[in-house]
Amino acid sequence: MSSRPARSCPECDGSLHRDRTETICGDCGLVVGEDAIDRGPEWRSFDDDDADPKRTGAPLTRSRHDRGLSTEIGRSTRLKGRKRRRVARMRRQHNRARIATKADRNQVYAFTEIRRLTSQLQLPDSVRDRACVLFESAQDEDLLRGRSLEGFAAAAVYATCRADGIARTIGEVVERAKASRAELRAAYDALNRDLGLPTGPVDPAEYLARFASDLDLPRSIERRAGALVEAAHDRGLVAGRNPGGVAAACLYTAAREADHPLTQQEAADAADVTPVTLRSTYVELRED
Repeated sequence: MSSRPARSCPECDGSLHRDRTETICGDCGLVVGEDAIDRGPEWRSFDDDDADPKRTGAPLTRSRHDRGLSTEIGRSTRLKGRKRRRVARMRRQHNRARIATKADRNQVYAFTEIRRLTSQLQLPDSVRDRACVLFESAQDEDLLRGRSLEGFAAAAVYATCRADGIARTIGEVVERAKASRAELRAAYDALNRDLGLPTGPVDPAEYLARFASDLDLPRSIERRAGALVEAAHDRGLVAGRNPGGVAAACLYTAAREADHPLTQQEAADAADVTPVTLRSTYVELRED
């Protein structure tokens, strides 16, 4: 028997329409079907003019220290004089009560930095949430003592990218972070050593599309660079090397083969490596 819903009334062939959870014939009033689950939006207005049909707040998120469950005392221009000052004091005390401990204060600051970093690096929300969870784990293991919060926020974002196989270099993260490269390195080493991060080597092929886009290279050169990356894997040229530098060298080699105008400096700048790093891989790729 077909499970598809009926298109007309089985009694009078009239047209059907839905009314909340019921499917009703508009001609004879027969209730053809009933769905106990209302699949519409759960919005409801508590105002007389239906101007604000919101019943629930924002969804839960791991990118806030209280999971987004805290309430806010709004601002109203209709309050005057003593009542307005009283509500302002209540709002101030409420904001102070939201952050009860120093650990909560550190989380608020670090989570704000993580949200800013992931936004500027154009990373998905899943990376943002996992980076916040990773920072919270580091805080629970007491890894923050003597180290900067900015460094751990940047390291959490970089470590999450490494674990998810998302191509982001340390230079790209440091460029947008408030931490130095040394602070990020120290925090990342602590995370990797004490938490056992599932981070493996990054495949240089992950960088090709982004570098090719930054360098405005045609698709044919990007495909040829992908073949060169596979050849570099077969010849053992990837192990122990900067994956971004290997990707830039493959793009430069492919551009040279196609007589496309691309300098070593331009390719190295796209990967945030020195031309010397790029040149060493390029020379070995050219060797038979």
